[in-house]
Amino acid sequence: MRRLAIYDMDKTITRRATWTPFLIHAAMARARWRLALWPLAGVASAAYLAKGISRARLKEVTHRLMIGRSIPPDELEALATAFAERVAASGLFADARARVEADRAAGWEPVLATASHGYYARAIAAKLGIGHVIATLARRDAAGNILPGLEGENCYGAGKLRMIEAWLAGDGLARADVQIRFYSDHVSDAPALEWADDAYAVNAHGPLRKLAKLRGWTVLDWAG
Repeated sequence: MRRLAIYDMDKTITRRATWTPFLIHAAMARARWRLALWPLAGVASAAYLAKGISRARLKEVTHRLMIGRSIPPDELEALATAFAERVAASGLFADARARVEADRAAGWEPVLATASHGYYARAIAAKLGIGHVIATLARRDAAGNILPGLEGENCYGAGKLRMIEAWLAGDGLARADVQIRFYSDHVSDAPALEWADDAYAVNAHGPLRKLAKLRGWTVLDWAG
């Protein structure tokens, strides 16, 4: 039986959310004038908080503002690699690194499952030696350039669990064929935590900490 240790990324492995820092990193590298559009990203964020737009739409709008209509894959890969190097240098919990290695040594295969865009999540995962990444995907045009729109659903909440299940099916695995432990900081991952054999609430915010107590999930506080 395969054993999978599945980790959320933002604020579970990384010290903070990564989307806004990546957008700023991309704008600084490609076209600094786009930073003048940042107030519009704030308007979009306010619309999301007011439930006027979805999280997926917020990603599309902010990508368009800070990165542009399209970006060649090699250029985006270079941006992602440089960003991952910065995150790996000072933005990862030392305890998260240690847990990934401890799980691996104990026979658990590490997997990253994140709402972040795969185009930079894969680069961060590589810094941890994680080869399997389940993430939000961006659309591409006929030439392969990356566009602001999403390909499929946002890898968030119940959607993340559906994408994990689809990944398992694509690998020819039934749920009964695998033992799964799942790590997350946020209550939005409750569907995946409920589904896992071993659930870990890591650096949990209030709602998840409360739910973990009710469900008997292990609570971990990572530092370093």
